[in-house]
Amino acid sequence: MALPKLIDVEDLFADPVRAGATISPDGRRIAFLAPEQDRLNVWVQPVDSDSDDDEAEAVCVTHDHNRGVHRYYWTDDPRWLLYMQDGGGDEKWHLYRVDLDDPTADAVDLTPFEGATVAAVELAAGLAGTAFITINARSEVFFDACAVDIATGEMTTLAENPGDVAGWTRSRTGEIFAYKMPPSGDGDVYIHDAATGELRHVVTLDGSASPVGISPMQPTADGTGLLVGSTRDSDLAQLVRVDIATGEHTLIDSHPTMELDSSGVVAGGPSALILSERTGELIGVRYGGERQVIHALDAHFGDVLGKLAALSDGEVAGLSSDEAERRWVVSFRHDRDPGVTWLYDHDTGEARQLFCPYPQLDPATLAPMTPVVIKSRDGLNLHSYLTLPLGVDPVNLPLVIDVHGGPWYRDSWGFDPTVQLLANRGYAVLQINFRGSSGFGKTFIRAAIHELAGKMHDDLLDGVQWAIDEGIADPSRVAIFGGSYGGYAALVGATFTPDVFAAAIDYCGISSLPNFMRTVPVYARPFLANNWHLYGGDPDIPEQEADLLARSPITKVDQIKIPLLVIQGTNDPRVVQEESDNIVAALRERGVPVDYMVKDNEGHGFANQENVIDMHRALERFLGQHLGGRTANP
Repeated sequence: MALPKLIDVEDLFADPVRAGATISPDGRRIAFLAPEQDRLNVWVQPVDSDSDDDEAEAVCVTHDHNRGVHRYYWTDDPRWLLYMQDGGGDEKWHLYRVDLDDPTADAVDLTPFEGATVAAVELAAGLAGTAFITINARSEVFFDACAVDIATGEMTTLAENPGDVAGWTRSRTGEIFAYKMPPSGDGDVYIHDAATGELRHVVTLDGSASPVGISPMQPTADGTGLLVGSTRDSDLAQLVRVDIATGEHTLIDSHPTMELDSSGVVAGGPSALILSERTGELIGVRYGGERQVIHALDAHFGDVLGKLAALSDGEVAGLSSDEAERRWVVSFRHDRDPGVTWLYDHDTGEARQLFCPYPQLDPATLAPMTPVVIKSRDGLNLHSYLTLPLGVDPVNLPLVIDVHGGPWYRDSWGFDPTVQLLANRGYAVLQINFRGSSGFGKTFIRAAIHELAGKMHDDLLDGVQWAIDEGIADPSRVAIFGGSYGGYAALVGATFTPDVFAAAIDYCGISSLPNFMRTVPVYARPFLANNWHLYGGDPDIPEQEADLLARSPITKVDQIKIPLLVIQGTNDPRVVQEESDNIVAALRERGVPVDYMVKDNEGHGFANQENVIDMHRALERFLGQHLGGRTANP
């Protein structure tokens, strides 16, 4: 057997030729993301065309050549389309309007408030001509609930934040709901009284089982209830309806072995709840396990889902329909054939493939992602994914532990270009859902409390040992890589257990836990109680600060004796550049070599194609030098 031909870094990390397609409410047009001047922008084309060339009829309607567009929204007026953009990765999001009648006209900033950020946007029936947003225009710290008139740009405050509201949502019938994340660690939901401006308590949910907030939290179509994920009566998050008037819980749907799939909320992907475009009623629920499962709660949608599922052996990812629920646009998650997108007409039963985002990639040359379960040293099941290089026996291979961020997130089955690059270069790649990862029940997530650089790291070490015991990994050639929390984990590996790893890559990772918590955006600091304070500690309490420092790589930098690559964006608002600068400076003061890549126009994770390519070329060279894998970039 022999390794397959090297896949170019540019082919793996080029922007998609098309992606993110959705259909307009009237079913006449499709919008999608595609490059214009090497930046992703929104394009629109008709569904029905007399031309055989779809590309000839596609029109670019946004023209952002700085960072590209990744989030856009149809409105109920066929003239307007909205999109979000920040400033070079600083996450100060603004909401822009484009005129589909004149796509060459400049976009209009509907939220032109210096320093402000739009945290959420909702457009649905019942909000005719308006966008419901949460924005901190009045105060940098507090987000208010506002309505923006899309045509005029006039903004009206609907509910003012009293100072402790973490987020807002609105029903189709006009009710406004708030949720709070108090120091107790729970999550409280309130309904806003438009007459008095007061908030009336509706329900308290177990926040420690959902550290990043209540997900999902969706008002029912009639505004009399809330659909929420709850672990009140189960270790796994179930979907319940909370009655607004009485607070009564009613179980709507559950899965015997899986939780509601809320990973898309964190990653900007699909919601766990699938709602009817026509009525707003719940028609489907997503669950996340080794592979996704969707429960259809509506006969019509069940029929549609069956037809869609037959189009691919992947998982239904992006999904949209017109208001008649006749025409559907669906994209599929897949480990080797990602993002393939179809148009399906339920009236005729006809389907046609719209595009493949990465036509330059041959699925036959990509490595399958295989679910594995690893037993932790204290008996937890660590649901993980193993990707092995093609063309060689999986014996005594160099191994990369790829640690996800969050940490309240999870690795899931699907295409990951970084994993594919590593596998193509001859590395085994292991992605471990360590304790604290979401999607595996509240007992599993709570097992991470006070275990930063403790049992959370032990889970990664247990994964390394599993791969060695299975004969897959060469114990002398193991690297640890990750971004955000994963970058912290990589630094923990380099400082706390340097004898386990031959190299480490820290991508926008935390080096000092107290400094990280003190420098997150000011609007996030009041809501650390449910997550970083509960699971790690409060740096404003001296004893807890001391413990946090003891769990911080910066205090053990003298233990680093393995090669280290550090990657950082200057505009990162979550893990500020100081976190990387300090670890690099400490090593250079000791005369220890460290590779450091900084990009001036990036934030928390690189988005610009040229920077993503540069980063992965550096990663390829670094691992090739220190683990002996193949490289096309010597």
